[in-house]
Amino acid sequence: MDKRFVYADNAATTPVSQAVVDAMMPCFTDAWGNPSSIHQKGRQAAELLRGARQSVAQSLGCRAEEIYFTSSGSEADSWAVKGAAFYMRRRLGRRRIVTSTIEHHAVLNACAALEREGFEVIRVGVDEMGCVRMDELAAAVNTDTALVAVMYANNEIGTLQPVAQIARIAHEAGALMFTDAVQAVGAVPINLESLPVDMLSLSGHKIHAPKGVGALFIRRGVSIDNLIDGGGQERRRRGGTENVAFAVALARALADAVEALPDMERVVELRDRLIRSLCAIPYSRLNGDPHNRLPGNCNISFSCIEGESMLLWLDMAGICASTGSACSSDSLDPSHVLLAIGVPHEQAHGSLRLSISHETTEEDVSYILEQVPAIVERLRAMSPLWENGHPVQTKQETECKVKYAIQ
Repeated sequence: MDKRFVYADNAATTPVSQAVVDAMMPCFTDAWGNPSSIHQKGRQAAELLRGARQSVAQSLGCRAEEIYFTSSGSEADSWAVKGAAFYMRRRLGRRRIVTSTIEHHAVLNACAALEREGFEVIRVGVDEMGCVRMDELAAAVNTDTALVAVMYANNEIGTLQPVAQIARIAHEAGALMFTDAVQAVGAVPINLESLPVDMLSLSGHKIHAPKGVGALFIRRGVSIDNLIDGGGQERRRRGGTENVAFAVALARALADAVEALPDMERVVELRDRLIRSLCAIPYSRLNGDPHNRLPGNCNISFSCIEGESMLLWLDMAGICASTGSACSSDSLDPSHVLLAIGVPHEQAHGSLRLSISHETTEEDVSYILEQVPAIVERLRAMSPLWENGHPVQTKQETECKVKYAIQ
């Protein structure tokens, strides 16, 4: 059967762009030397690495010496959290980590590991839109706080956090501030010259670079312990021969993403069209802030639907989507993010995350809006929890939590 193909899972990963592939190729065919070697092949690789670092810094508004290449966003997250915690405990005796309940598991699990090392971890709650409760955070940060770690944008519901305000609260207490910006980089403008964070992480495969490369920004003057010891690479902060090809790929992908930021206005329009139309389906709700969210993020829960079943039907229709974080795709538990914002357990199981990009067209959105309502209706017709157009248990329609007017 002929069908369209629509990729709407960019929050999980993105296709590697041809421009990025072209930028990488010389590293495999000609400039394949070890950048630590002093001979001509080593110098050639070192120059490419230097240029990549400078390009990433320019895209983020910081200094080249503040950028450290990693194998992933998760490595960057773990390095920032653990490195800061151990350094601040060793130098200042601080043992408290303040984070949020909706962080990526790369941060949550790093914090859990620190608890086993004797640290105190305070997990601050969020409101129904997914925004950190600032009064609770301010109360949690004290003179024993080593680090405040709050993500820039949530990977599931897209809500943007007041990172600058959180950083100021951390700094007033003498603590460091780290933000996981894996979803935000390339989607919203970020200028580290004015954003007062001490550390920031990003990942290549969210912006059309390959999987297996990320970066950690560490502001000049900020000290943290190493996560990977070894040789003198990355200015003695991360051991291991640098992946020059992937560093070049990340630099090119990030430069292209920053250049394309003005097109995000069009992506927002497509996102809002998805939200308006899908929230018109009875017994649906938007998850996350309706306005203060990532340009391409649309996360909606449908009552009496199993998200996995919906994904299978969408896949058969040629639409790639997800129910939440790709890192939790093998788990049958409902999303910790949705539960944190107050979505009932049964509705959390029926969530659909559509994450669109510059490559998404009006025709793609039209096709999604043609398929999703029909699939929801089909699955509800087979559900024992659905009867005569209503959930069996409630028989009361819940309002879609969105402030858009249905056009």
